[in-house]
Amino acid sequence: MERDNGVRVARRGGVQQAGFRSAEAGFIGRSNAYQSLAEVVEKVARRRSPVTLIGETGTGKEIVARQVHRQSERSHSPFVPVDCTTLTGQLFESQLFGHVKGAFTGAADDTLGFFRAADGGTILLDEIGELDPGLQAKLLRVLQESCVVPVGSTQSHPVDVRVISATNCDLKKMVRTGRFRADLYFRLNIVQIPIPPLRERKEDIVLLAEHFLGCQAELYGEPPKTLSEQTKRLLLSYEWPGNVRELANVIENAYVMCTGEVVDLLALPASVFSGGSLVAGKTQQVRSLADIQKEAVVEALALARGRKTYAARTLGISYRKLVRLMHKYALHPSYR
Repeated sequence: MERDNGVRVARRGGVQQAGFRSAEAGFIGRSNAYQSLAEVVEKVARRRSPVTLIGETGTGKEIVARQVHRQSERSHSPFVPVDCTTLTGQLFESQLFGHVKGAFTGAADDTLGFFRAADGGTILLDEIGELDPGLQAKLLRVLQESCVVPVGSTQSHPVDVRVISATNCDLKKMVRTGRFRADLYFRLNIVQIPIPPLRERKEDIVLLAEHFLGCQAELYGEPPKTLSEQTKRLLLSYEWPGNVRELANVIENAYVMCTGEVVDLLALPASVFSGGSLVAGKTQQVRSLADIQKEAVVEALALARGRKTYAARTLGISYRKLVRLMHKYALHPSYR
């Protein structure tokens, strides 16, 4: 494991990859929206043009950027993601372009910077719309000249880097209002790829949820869990304002809360219940979590013919918790 100027790099078989876990595996789906996106990615990956990814927060823009890199001729070179929201002033120049020893207080050694660390590969400028206007000119110069000058130095260093930028902002509107440089916009926006929100990829929700479940099982070295049919229906009815990132978080939460082999409704966070419906294709008033929880307990007990141990296993909860829920919902007189 190596670090250079804040870039964490893992070497695998002589190939540098940013991060500990490959994100390409998350680029999956079967919806029409996904298939269209995959076709565009395949076409773009074969070229060298700069790419701008447009999409809501959490839609997986970095996953798409990694997929472009993985399918390109640069796949055996570094992929370096950069969060532009953290770059300000001198820190911006130092992190992107590097610095020489003594360039400023605390500069104890020479550093490469993100662009030189990504030489031969791909750099992702994430949240490019948040970049301070005063710093956009310096980035534009690097893109135009394909070379960087470290802070405190006069020597330029050529770089061969494919630039992918990502944003959830309307860059064209920002250009009109003077918050984003027009020349930088046209330099970055050669190819624009819109990333569809998860609510437009309904066919992919269960597929992605099962993928994230598998990731959790692999992480803990445990047998994979499955989703109950009720859980699938609820996931499909939810609008997912946080998109794929929110789905991944919900599934991780469910995996932690589920003690059995089946992820049932009781394992899901309350936020999903407040925005979903268990009746597919119908509009209804959202029921309370308590009502849904009671229904799940009743169904499990019915399937188990009153055998509490079996019902608890079906729900993925402990025997004690089932007994507490039976008392809470006054179910105990009917079941032995």
